Amino acid sequence: RDGTEIPQVTDDGIWEDLTTGAWCYHNNDPTRGKLYNWFAVAGIHDNDPNSPIKEFAPDGWHVPSDTEWTTLVNYLIANGYNYDGTTTQNQIAKSVASTSGWDSYPVVSAVGNNQSLNNTSGFNGTPSGNRYIYGNFQNYGKKAFFYSSSEGDNSSISRIHHMTNESSSFESGNSYKKNGFSVRFVRDTVDTEPPVITINGATTVS
Repeated sequence: RDGTEIPQVTDDGIWEDLTTGAWCYHNNDPTRGKLYNWFAVAGIHDNDPNSPIKEFAPDGWHVPSDTEWTTLVNYLIANGYNYDGTTTQNQIAKSVASTSGWDSYPVVSAVGNNQSLNNTSGFNGTPSGNRYIYGNFQNYGKKAFFYSSSEGDNSSISRIHHMTNESSSFESGNSYKKNGFSVRFVRDTVDTEPPVITINGATTVS
C-alpha cells in the first residue's frame, strides 16, 4: 500500500529459503497470473523485528481472514449457489470458478465439466495453480488456491481456501507459508454499518 516493493523471485532455491514477501508468475510466464507467498500477504518485507508490518492490500481493501472466507462459503451455500441449486453441503465450486481455463473432467458437478455453467456468483476464480515450497510449479489448469490472512496451527502454516477441476466443493485447509498462491481482497466497511463482505460480486451482511 505504501509503495514498498515486493520482489519477484524466479529462482527455485531462493524461493525455498524465503522468510519475507515475494511473488512470481506461474512457471515464470508473464502470461499467467501472479502467485505470492504468505509473507507478502502478511506484509513481512524484511527480517528486522523492529520494522513495521506493511499493508498488502490497496487502501480501502484487506486480505480476508479465514472467518471471512467461511462467511462467503456459507452465504453461497445458503443462497442456492450449489451446482444443483440445493442449500446444504458444500457444492459451490462451479459457482465461484471461471468459465474457461480448467482442465476438462467428465463429472456433472465438477468445475471442469461444462465450464460455461460456472461463475454464477461472479467470483471468477481461475486455475492459476501454485508454486510449491521448494520452488517448483504445479497444478496450472487444475487447481486454484487462495490465501487468507489467518495463520494455522503453528508459525509455518497459514489457512487457505481452494478448489480443483475435479471437485464440486470449495474447501478450506492449512498450507505452508512458503507456497505461492493467489490472493483476493475484501472491501473495508465503516464501523457504523454491519460488516459487508464483497468478493467479486458475492455479498453478505454478517
